[in-house]
Amino acid sequence: MTQIRDYELFEVPPRWLFLRLETADGVVGWGEPIVEGRAHTVRAAVEELLESYLLGEDPADIEDHWQTMYRGGFYRGGPVLMSAIAGIDQALWDIKGKRFGAPIYELLGGKARERIRVYQWIGGDRPGEVGDAAAEKVDNGFTAMKMNATSELRRVDSPRAIEDARERLAEVRDRVGREVDIGVDFHGRVSKPMAKRLAKALEPYEPMFIEEPVLPEHNDALPAIAAHTTIPIATGERMYSRWDFKEVFENGAVDIIQPDLSHAGGISEVKKIAAMAETYDVALAPHCPLGPIAFASCVHVDAIASNAFIQEQSLNIHYNETNDVLDYLADPSVFNYEDGFIQIPNGPGLGIEIDEVYLQKQAEKAVNWHNPVWRRDDGSVTEW
Repeated sequence: MTQIRDYELFEVPPRWLFLRLETADGVVGWGEPIVEGRAHTVRAAVEELLESYLLGEDPADIEDHWQTMYRGGFYRGGPVLMSAIAGIDQALWDIKGKRFGAPIYELLGGKARERIRVYQWIGGDRPGEVGDAAAEKVDNGFTAMKMNATSELRRVDSPRAIEDARERLAEVRDRVGREVDIGVDFHGRVSKPMAKRLAKALEPYEPMFIEEPVLPEHNDALPAIAAHTTIPIATGERMYSRWDFKEVFENGAVDIIQPDLSHAGGISEVKKIAAMAETYDVALAPHCPLGPIAFASCVHVDAIASNAFIQEQSLNIHYNETNDVLDYLADPSVFNYEDGFIQIPNGPGLGIEIDEVYLQKQAEKAVNWHNPVWRRDDGSVTEW
């Protein structure tokens, strides 16, 4: 039996936190435990979990470690703890795969597919001119994309605000045609009455989905919103465990779930969430505007989940101004984008190799990313 001997955390640009977990016989596993804008807080949670539970333990007992980290504390759940668990879980699966010389998906039952379709972001937080960007992504081979629906909105906003959103989507649809899918992210910025109006206005342009039409704390409103539209409804990036997802499965309002492999308990938990979704005929499209470790973790779950249909990824996303998703990889070609798909990596563990020399240099840089705080025209705080 080997033991978990050591760990190191690297906060790196643009806004990521990487975990290097090492065993006594020198096997290294990588994880990405991060809440965007709360890297220092999650770092402390990772350190506490490792120091309290895992150092000196056998890395093979992943399910027991997950249960211990989750149930070992009287208070549980939430973004910080579940993101810390997620990154550790990813690293443990990476170690297990390397120990057996097999990709993680082989240890989870084997592939249900050879490749997974991906989508590309266009526009920024406040979407502006998106038509040219959409056309460029199609020229680059992508067959699906996602954009923010709006900037900040009042709780009950004007017809002009609705019309602006409609015109942006209409422009993108006109530029890319009807063979390309367009996801529209409401980003939790939209109140229930505005969500109903906005969905109706966007429906003629047949979005692939509307994402997070209301905040997760208002998931009880999703059935009413679903009753007003035929557009598939997606949500889940701010839901952190199978227990958080239980309500949306039972009320039947959600068509696509988007758990984040760096927020929702890692590979172990999202595999279970995906299986729950399948029983309710709900599709899986993991959330991932993050780095290469999170992306690789998503792809291994996509590989085994028959209900996975598309994968978010952060290549050229508007947050990645300083570093991009492939920059930290020794071999970026492991994620070969072709015809709007990527192949499932076939190397051991996560199937990626981190360029540790480059990582160390980037970790020396100051990273202080926090999401903006937006205010309405009356001065009150609104959702970003």
